Amino acid sequence: MEYEAVIGLEVHAQLLTDSKAFCSCTTRFGAEPNTNTCPICLGMPGVLPVLNRKALEFTVRMAIACNCTIRETSRFARKNYYYPDLPKNYQISQYELPVAEHGWVDVETVSGEVRRIGLTRIHMEEDAGKLIHDENRPVSYVDLNRTGVPLIEIVSEPDIKSPEEAAAYLRTLRSMLVYLEICDGNMEEGSFRCDANVSIRPKGETVLGVKTEVKNMNSFRNVQRALQYEIERQTAMLKDGERIVQETRLFDPSTGATASMRSKEQAHDYRYFPDPDLLPLRVDPALVERIRAELPELPAQKKERFIQQFGIPPYDAGVLTASKPMAEYFEQTVKLHPNPKAVSNWIMTELMRELKGADESDISTCPVSPTQLADLLKLMDSGTISGKIAKTVFEEMYSTGKDPGKIIEEKGLVQVSDTSEILSLVQTVLDDNAGELEKFLAGKTKIRGFFVGQVMKISKGKANPALVNQVLDEELRRRGSK
Repeated sequence: MEYEAVIGLEVHAQLLTDSKAFCSCTTRFGAEPNTNTCPICLGMPGVLPVLNRKALEFTVRMAIACNCTIRETSRFARKNYYYPDLPKNYQISQYELPVAEHGWVDVETVSGEVRRIGLTRIHMEEDAGKLIHDENRPVSYVDLNRTGVPLIEIVSEPDIKSPEEAAAYLRTLRSMLVYLEICDGNMEEGSFRCDANVSIRPKGETVLGVKTEVKNMNSFRNVQRALQYEIERQTAMLKDGERIVQETRLFDPSTGATASMRSKEQAHDYRYFPDPDLLPLRVDPALVERIRAELPELPAQKKERFIQQFGIPPYDAGVLTASKPMAEYFEQTVKLHPNPKAVSNWIMTELMRELKGADESDISTCPVSPTQLADLLKLMDSGTISGKIAKTVFEEMYSTGKDPGKIIEEKGLVQVSDTSEILSLVQTVLDDNAGELEKFLAGKTKIRGFFVGQVMKISKGKANPALVNQVLDEELRRRGSK
């Protein structure tokens, strides 16, 4: 029997507010443990939470971008559970009446197909604290700095069909959040997190199978690995006649496997009820329209504009607009050197190769500015340096931050474009390789490339390639006519 996967994702995105969801404590990451706290986020008796207005506006911004219906009235609920990192023994969240519902996101898969993934809801909630497990002793430490940090939870419909599609969906959401400037998308710091609900069923069936929830996936690659493992595990169980249990499982990146964590809770296990300390939340339609009017150009819109305005291929446009800093870097460079395809090629090859291992989506710390890259391309176009030398110069620019002109001057890399000088080089190569010249004149024309290579070698790459080819052809014809 052939099976198919059914995947739904729950994404938690930390909002880029200066203060927490219901108090004035800072949301700054990396502070000493338990220093960014106060009686409100610690749940002391008699304190009252007050909603962060900026958190609401950021939530509405994402809801509009995701084509959601925004409720005029929603409300907060208490999600009750007991865990060491939850000082109040409940989490302020939303349950029956979320801020936004019934949206969708268009996702371009690896194959180029565009899939529309439905969204069940986007709701606001506060984060819990963090447990830090001692590697040397059987104890855990509690850091409550993150307690009360504002989150939105984006819940998809079970519309995702494969691990690859799940990763593409997450990349799309992360890109949107960063473009909207409401989340930094940092998965390592926990500001963009994902839990996955996955089940399988016989192909062609419409009834959903028993699902498991997978946690602890801190990269797009690990999301794919975890889902692939879980799909294979469930498929093998069904084929062996075993029963799948609804449970929460943890992914172990070192083994690539998932392991059972606990039985999966149902909604009633959390005993949701309206938070008596927070009034129903009313979202003014005028606020929604103001935010709608202020929305920036989103990744999909920018990609289409790049294709139309700059005439670059869809693939190039997709890579360049995947992150806002990269798209801005491209546009700034094109303004200074209006050859979009050349700029695109250099960013996607030379620049991204240097960025590899760092965060390729954020080039704000890149030592090569758009002005410097444009200057390098101008020097190459003018014939001052060859394309090969330009790559060497770029590597030096990236490692030192120096301007291309200064590097070329210091290293004496100006391209040789003097016809008489190149003729001298060509004649030297032909004289030193008389046997190969004889073979060429006898009809073995593929040897021509050898001559070009030798000229470039003795000129240390500084000879103008176009002029080398022109002068070489003329000299070969002259010698062949003798």
